[in-house]
Formats: sequence, C-alpha cells, structure tokens
Amino acid sequence: MNIVSNSKILGSITTTQGSMSSLKKTSLLAGILYLLTFVSIPTLVLYRSVHAPNYIISSGSSNDVIFGGLLEIIVALAGIGTAIVLYPVLKKQNEAAALGLVAFRVLEAGTIFVGVAFLLSVVTLRQQEAGAGALISSHALVALYDRIFLLGQSFIPAINDLLLGLLLYKSRLVPPGLALIGIVGAAPLIAGYFAMMFGIIGQHSPLAGLSALLVAIFEFSLGIYLVAKGFRTSEITSGK
Repeated sequence: MNIVSNSKILGSITTTQGSMSSLKKTSLLAGILYLLTFVSIPTLVLYRSVHAPNYIISSGSSNDVIFGGLLEIIVALAGIGTAIVLYPVLKKQNEAAALGLVAFRVLEAGTIFVGVAFLLSVVTLRQQEAGAGALISSHALVALYDRIFLLGQSFIPAINDLLLGLLLYKSRLVPPGLALIGIVGAAPLIAGYFAMMFGIIGQHSPLAGLSALLVAIFEFSLGIYLVAKGFRTSEITSGK
C-alpha cells in the first residue's frame, strides 16, 4: 500500500511540475509577444513623410513608409498571438471573455492590415509617378489610414485591455494593481477616441497621447512581468 501511495504522490508531483513548466512557457511567450507590440513606435517618425501634402510628387526613397508598414504587420501578428497564447489559461476563468479577447485582437489586427494597405497604396502611386493628378487620391488614402488608426489602435485596444484586465484581476494571475491599470486605462482611451472622432482634440495632440498612456503602461508592464515573473500561484495555475 505504501508503494502504491508513494507512486501516486510522485505521479502527482510530476504532473504538477509539468503543468507549472508549461505555464511558465506560456507566460514567457505571452510576455515576449506583448513587448513586440511596441515595435511600431518608430512609425511616429517614419510616417511623417507620407503625411506631407506633396508626398507622391516628391523625390527620394519610400523605404521609411515601407519599413513602418512592416513594423505594423509585426504588431498585428503579435497582438493576435498574445490572445491565442493566453486563451488556454484565461478560459479557465471565463471562456466567453477569453474568446472575446481573441476575437477583438483579430479585429484589431485586421484594421492594422487595412491601414498598412492604404499607406502602401500611396507608396505605389509615388513609385509609379502618378503625378499631380493623383494627389487627391493619395490624400484620401492617408486620411483613411488616420481614421482606421483611431478605430484599430485606440478604441479596440481599450476593449481588449478592459477584457484582459478583468480576467487577470479575477484570476489573480498577476498582481491586482497591474490588472487594475488595464481596467482603469480603458476609460480615458475610449474618451480620447470619441474626442478625436468629434474633433474636440487633434489625433496627434498631447491630450491624445495622454489618453493612451495608462493602456501603454499596462501592456508594457504586463509584458515585462510575464517575462520576468510568470503567472502568480492561483486556483487556475494550481488546477483546482
């Protein structure tokens, strides 16, 4: 009986260790992917040229815009990855909310892909020397990029972080204070989105950037925490 009992105990310990190892890998990958979502920050500079009124009739390289587009594609794919990687863990807290996070992440990525297509279309007009006759078209494409940027990288991320913050807070997978930043940060970002939509503040104004500050802090801090610490011990990680 002792041998059988000891075997069961050892088997339970081995299973638990394997589970914790898997969770550590999950948190590490999710953390890395969250940090990758910040690689598009240089587009603030890289996209300045394409916003110039006479961009398509000017001379010079278009590589800055193309490189910026590639960075945004990386962000879109990393964003989807964060939700997919976290889904098996978060669904133990609330499967519907975890699935909603995946859906909104995919929707966010879709808007990013479309936005990149708008800007690369402007680059194509320039490379093909479309001339002054295509200026109106290029301006419209840039305006469409700016508009879909507001939806895809302001409003939808606020919904994502609200869902994620609630899931993390209830599951205690990370410190409650960290999860609360995501929950609280969603409100000013949504408010900022509507303020920009109705022209109350400019899209590139300091207030617009300030409205996204808490969400940026949440996602960056979450990435660092998951890489450095991993998930905290909770009912979810203990398998209860």
